[in-house]
Amino acid sequence: MSLRTLVLRYSCFAFLATVTNLGAQRVVFAAFGDNALIPAILVGTAVGLVLKYILDKRWIFYDLGAGFLDHGKKFSTYTAMGIVTTAIFWGMETAFWLIWQTDLMRELGAILGLAIGYVVKFNMDRRFVFTDSSLSIGASR
Repeated sequence: MSLRTLVLRYSCFAFLATVTNLGAQRVVFAAFGDNALIPAILVGTAVGLVLKYILDKRWIFYDLGAGFLDHGKKFSTYTAMGIVTTAIFWGMETAFWLIWQTDLMRELGAILGLAIGYVVKFNMDRRFVFTDSSLSIGASR
């Protein structure tokens, strides 16, 4: 896959996961009120994580492994790699909320944190999660 295709595809998937994450957060806020920051962040993170794993596994890393054990091992490692990047995301979102206390700024913090986190996450996933991947940057696919 060309570097341009990889960046475009990964960016689109990151955007989809971000929108899904923030949408899930809005559902939690609508259901439980403005004091539901922690539950909203947890639910949004879980929803975004599952979507991003499915998209990355198949369309970024071309990992066609199947079965409960294969998925379980890779998803566990994928999730573990996401702990650092999730801390970046949560930290930015929470800091923006504490400083400005508006939904707009909270979401801006989330978007910035997720963008930084996704760049870090790609490199970690490539090195530690999808090690048997057929991803080849620069080759046509």
